[in-house]
Amino acid sequence: MLDLNNHLHIFIIILTCFIFCFLITFYIKKVAKHIGAMDIPNKRKVHTTPMPRLGGLGVFLTFLFGYMLFGVQSIQMNSILIGSFIIIIVGVIDDISPIGAKTKFLGQLIAASVVLFYGGIIMDKISILGAHINFGIFAYPLTILFIVGCINIINLIDGLDGLSTGICSIFYFTIGIIAFMKASFGGLDVSLAFIMLGASLGFLVHNFHPAKIFSGDSGSMFQGFMISTISLLGFKTITMTSFLIPIFLLGIPILDTLFAIIRRTLKGEAIYKPDKEHLHHQLLKLGLSHRNTVLAIYAMNILFAFASIIYAIDDKKMGIIIYTIILILIIFIITKTSIIKEKKKAKK
Repeated sequence: MLDLNNHLHIFIIILTCFIFCFLITFYIKKVAKHIGAMDIPNKRKVHTTPMPRLGGLGVFLTFLFGYMLFGVQSIQMNSILIGSFIIIIVGVIDDISPIGAKTKFLGQLIAASVVLFYGGIIMDKISILGAHINFGIFAYPLTILFIVGCINIINLIDGLDGLSTGICSIFYFTIGIIAFMKASFGGLDVSLAFIMLGASLGFLVHNFHPAKIFSGDSGSMFQGFMISTISLLGFKTITMTSFLIPIFLLGIPILDTLFAIIRRTLKGEAIYKPDKEHLHHQLLKLGLSHRNTVLAIYAMNILFAFASIIYAIDDKKMGIIIYTIILILIIFIITKTSIIKEKKKAKK
């Protein structure tokens, strides 16, 4: 765990990681261009010019830098370091020369297994709506599923400049706010959230529209991995008072992934087949600009974050009401789009 005894120290962690990631990303852009880690435009992508896509490496190096400055060694931390190294290696290889989905999935499974079996980080029991559930032997596959699921939902939402990075930043910031309000600064989950918040915001300066570099699979998979481990660690402390908190903090990417699965299943396509029908694509079709689409999805996530904060400080009834209102809003938006099923054009 990190030494988070005062608010100034928290600020120093965030600021230090922000500056480091902001500066190192300039060099990462040059490295990406030099080794050919470029995202080439095609009909499925929104950008129109080749873009370096090794940004996740800068975020990962900032994570290591933050750990070296502020971290304390532990078995749990070692497992996270090993797992994240596996994820970043797979992601960097894919950013340089795309690899198959099965290969990436295998890397994700290995990383998740390290965290589970070596680090002992496991989702053995959760609390949801006042009910306490103990998973018993099923805790092992459910933990693997949760980690791999988080990795892929962040990967799938990474379709516009600054979108996934901003969503992750909101997640880390909200964990910090909940910890602040509960005076729970000693947990490893909170410590990692502050490091990752600084790193994500430092990278977001380069990644927000118009982006100068993409996070690539190295970034989206690493961010998803860190979010999953922070969430799992939070179940062992008072930070995550309920399973609803991480689920709703990831509400938009989870819903987008669910819609993608339903949409592709209805079309008879493989669920991992890429398409251009995600939530951000739908908002673009409704006439929003690139920047406003990202800001609109940020706003949706901030609403989920606000509801999660309300829920976490023990006003669970109000939190549930806000969650419900947001879900109704999302469903309304869905009815105006083709996110699940293509709408038939009206005959003239």
